[in-house]
Amino acid sequence: MALPVDTLRRDIRIFVGLALILTMIGFIFIYSASSIFALEKFGSAHYFLKKQLFFFIPAVMGFFVFAAVPVEFWKKYVPYFFLGSLFLTALTFVPALGLKVHGSNRWLSIKGFGFQPSELLKLFVFIYFGFFLERKQHHIKSFIHSYLPFLAILGATFVILLKQPDFGSVVSIFVTALVLFFVAEFKMSHLMVTVLLTCPAVVWLVMTKAYRLNRILIFLNPWADPQGRGFQIIQSLIAIGSGHVWGLGISNSKQKFFYLPMQHTDFIFPIIAEETGFVGSLLIIALYFFFCFIGLRIALRMPTPFSFFTTLGFVVFITLQAVINLMVTAGLLPTKGLGLPFISYGGTALVCLFCMIGLIVNFGRTYRTL
Repeated sequence: MALPVDTLRRDIRIFVGLALILTMIGFIFIYSASSIFALEKFGSAHYFLKKQLFFFIPAVMGFFVFAAVPVEFWKKYVPYFFLGSLFLTALTFVPALGLKVHGSNRWLSIKGFGFQPSELLKLFVFIYFGFFLERKQHHIKSFIHSYLPFLAILGATFVILLKQPDFGSVVSIFVTALVLFFVAEFKMSHLMVTVLLTCPAVVWLVMTKAYRLNRILIFLNPWADPQGRGFQIIQSLIAIGSGHVWGLGISNSKQKFFYLPMQHTDFIFPIIAEETGFVGSLLIIALYFFFCFIGLRIALRMPTPFSFFTTLGFVVFITLQAVINLMVTAGLLPTKGLGLPFISYGGTALVCLFCMIGLIVNFGRTYRTL
């Protein structure tokens, strides 16, 4: 059952508007959070803002491309785009091409131009999920024909992401995939076995990497090492608490003066909370909640399995990343290395997010009269 044309058109306008509002908020606070650091390191307070604004141009272009290219094109060629994004992500391990940042091989650097191919992988894996679930809808209860191939897709994606390492993205993709599994009505026994087998795998992944175990221990008690591994989360909590109700005012953060690391990327929300207080923080949370609500309402009215599952995957994934980021910065989860969607600094992520929004708009325009 499709929404009436006017209702669907209104929801899509609101959905795109929310993405733009969050992006504009991101521009404001990327500048506010990074200006001191950028001035000290690069000699220009506008360095990170300029780079983010530069990537907004291909983000808008990507939005229009994904909104305009026929849906059937994406269905036909998404397996090749998915394999291509896997290949590009694997190239980050090639010494001549890969660029290590903060201990992770997540960047490709080609003639001075750097981007994160894993963001492309996240984009195309969910389009591929939609394509796959539409093709397998008549064999959804079969382990051999449906569930096992789906696990193989996830496995190939996770092996490369864990090698980088990007454990946070693995967690968010896996949880989103479980939601899709459940909604697609895979056998509950298959889902339960997957979850049960995942638990010891997660424990093994944590125990075999000292930095992951340290993150768990610091999460449980950051004050055990306040000047070392617990420094970031403690400074994040200080920033959030310093905002009180109305905040210190935009650009008046004290924690951005080299107290809070990664203040314009993963930990931009504490700066927002410090400068805008409880009211501003609540507004950010409300915007993401509304984004999720409208996105799910659009997804639930999509008339084809491909459009439904792809839209659902995008909306759940983006919302989940926002929830994880907010919980991490508030000390409610161990650090994961995930940015705040649309708001945190990151050009490749911004481009791919707008490509997701563009494809959802494409679905709405294509199917709203069915």
